[in-house]
Amino acid sequence: MGATSGIGALAVEEAVGRGMRVRAFARSADKLDATDLITTFAGDARSPEDVAAAVADTRAVIFALGIKERLAMLWEEETLFSDSTRVLLTAMKSSGIKRLVAVTGFGAGRSSSAMSSIERLGHRAILGRPYADKDRQEALIMESDLDWTIVRPVILTKGPRSRAPKVLRDPSTWRNGLISRLDVARYVVDAVEDDLDIRADVVLTR
Repeated sequence: MGATSGIGALAVEEAVGRGMRVRAFARSADKLDATDLITTFAGDARSPEDVAAAVADTRAVIFALGIKERLAMLWEEETLFSDSTRVLLTAMKSSGIKRLVAVTGFGAGRSSSAMSSIERLGHRAILGRPYADKDRQEALIMESDLDWTIVRPVILTKGPRSRAPKVLRDPSTWRNGLISRLDVARYVVDAVEDDLDIRADVVLTR
């Protein structure tokens, strides 16, 4: 989900590069080129019908939806993450799909406690409303009976892969930093392929 931009688009490339079959779901998925390994599915992540059809007969879901940064997000309530997750969880349960890898972000959920007071103040001032919805999203996922992994990348860059990005599993080690989108895409596909960090929340950094 979120297959046409950012981490989602890179995760599609990563999975296909490993010979994995991918169903690419996004509003603009019809702009992607379908191949032997990529099936495109254009749809609305808030639509129960679209999401149910998209996840049918899959073995895992990578959730990588994002929003466009805009001035109005300073005051407008954001509900995309929780709305789409609620729809997705219902669809996965109905289809018997257990594996979910969801990308949120550092500062969401209980990782906010790993921020310094200054970091938290600035983060809330700029990203408070989107991250309040990511908090709701994470709570929904953690309350589900799925084999979930919550992935919180730190500040994203367009840089190359690093040799050994750090997967911080112990909350006492969580910290901010930088990580490339390519590294995040590699980890989320690893998590699906190798069943990493099931029912765990991790922070990714360089």
